[in-house]
Amino acid sequence: MSRGRLITFEGGEGTGKSTQARRLAVALRALGHEVVETREPGGSPGAEAVRHVLLSGGAEPFGPAAEALLFAAARSDHVDTLIRPALAQGRIVVCDRFIDSTRVYQGAVGAVDAALLNALEAMAAGDCRPDLTLVLDVPPEIGLARAATRGKGAVADRFEREGADYHAAVRAAFLDRAAADPGRCAVVDASADPDAVADAIAAIVAARLGLGADAAA
Repeated sequence: MSRGRLITFEGGEGTGKSTQARRLAVALRALGHEVVETREPGGSPGAEAVRHVLLSGGAEPFGPAAEALLFAAARSDHVDTLIRPALAQGRIVVCDRFIDSTRVYQGAVGAVDAALLNALEAMAAGDCRPDLTLVLDVPPEIGLARAATRGKGAVADRFEREGADYHAAVRAAFLDRAAADPGRCAVVDASADPDAVADAIAAIVAARLGLGADAAA
């Protein structure tokens, strides 16, 4: 059995990652592929418990380095219990956020030392690397407006509560990551109609990974 594929979705708040990850999974299943949908932080029982601490802001007083440690702990459990076994079974794993989010939020924006992030990534993910990373891009003001609408009055999470300059820095850092690794990353204009965004993503996945109707036949 051949190894599966890991497709990750990245981007700032309100870019539509969760929606588009779900739509891609549905489209790939319709083509006959076995797909596992997951997310970070989370995706496994242990990691979901850590997710609550991180997104509630419980770790924020301890600083970005402490957050990076918790993200790594959650990722290690997630990779070991869900992602790696699914890939070994030849399945396609579609993950809403992965290693790039840590590099952006805690690294580029939070200024956590790169050597620490390298060590944490090696521990948590090892050789588990995305085959394709889709970076969904929208101006921060659009993304935050979407996030507020999506929340329907709910309390904003730890990262949504940050100011405009923070979110502008997050966007720039994601675009920098994509530019530095064009073989793995593809930037998608997520300000378009959701159907158009889904079509663009499907075309990229088919072109980059060969996961289209012909491959599933």
